[in-house]
Amino acid sequence: MTGSEIISDIERFVRTDPARRGLIASEEEFPPLCLGHLASAAEELAANGTSIGIVTGYFVPRANPPAAETDGPLGAAILARFFRDLGRKVDLITDPFCADAVRVAAEAYGLPRDIVRMFDTNSHGNLQFDDTATTPEWTHLISIERSGPAHTFESVSRDDEDRQRFAELVPKTAWNRCHNMLGDVIDEWTPPLHQLFEHVTQGDQRPTTIGVGDGGNEIGFGAVAWTDLIRRLPPASPPCIPCRISTDWTIVTGVSNWGGYAIASAVAVILNEVSRLQPFDRIHEQAALESLVRRGPAVDGVTARPDPTVDGLPFLTYIQPWQSIRRRLGLTSN
Repeated sequence: MTGSEIISDIERFVRTDPARRGLIASEEEFPPLCLGHLASAAEELAANGTSIGIVTGYFVPRANPPAAETDGPLGAAILARFFRDLGRKVDLITDPFCADAVRVAAEAYGLPRDIVRMFDTNSHGNLQFDDTATTPEWTHLISIERSGPAHTFESVSRDDEDRQRFAELVPKTAWNRCHNMLGDVIDEWTPPLHQLFEHVTQGDQRPTTIGVGDGGNEIGFGAVAWTDLIRRLPPASPPCIPCRISTDWTIVTGVSNWGGYAIASAVAVILNEVSRLQPFDRIHEQAALESLVRRGPAVDGVTARPDPTVDGLPFLTYIQPWQSIRRRLGLTSN
């Protein structure tokens, strides 16, 4: 079997939606979104990804206690570990609300504490990296399960009919705001890390960008037309939630953590570095998830409960795509 066939299988494994809560479920009725983006993004990262920023962290204010969700940090951390082991420079990027959870996830994958870098807004409302005014130079920026702002009248489309429909369905109070899947505005708990994908440049170049998401409200889905997204959302989903921030490649998955597994695996296939993923078997992943919930703390983003589940999926269901990937890669599993 060729590398491209293996990567196609990897993408197929993560394009499942057992809870039928995200965009993948719509593929029974509509053509797949962004099919093949995994292979293209992996080729680019393998060839040119020397300094990689990985953005993650999705805060759930309605949880008790309020906490980061379990989807995002684990996928980001395994990807950071893989690239670091390849000798690439890596930053795990988050905000003050999610920093503790991302640090716990990083620790679970044997990463140093200082790999987690934090952005917040300064007194002028602009992003500031840690306590410095200098932003690192990245060749690539990857977002895994990070909310981005919704569309505005100007961004939604150039088509007058689409704009009219948007204006009718989405109130102005929802324009350019970050939303959860319920349509609640979460700007207060979502510092604007999306600005990295809009404004960061390195000299005359900007980083190549990749977005990973499952529901349409994450960074990356601006690459898909608003009208196409809203017809694919689960029933009763608010039409305000699609994110306007686009990326060069958008990887659509049933659970965003799976996108981190998939990118690492696809790059490993291309570079013949599959053995680097051997340690992260089912036992490791279960321990990492339990540690994240207990020590992050972190909660399931669907149930808002501090349980070792992801997007409402019990662990044995959640881990199945990764188990399938490992078998395809020839890795032993426990």
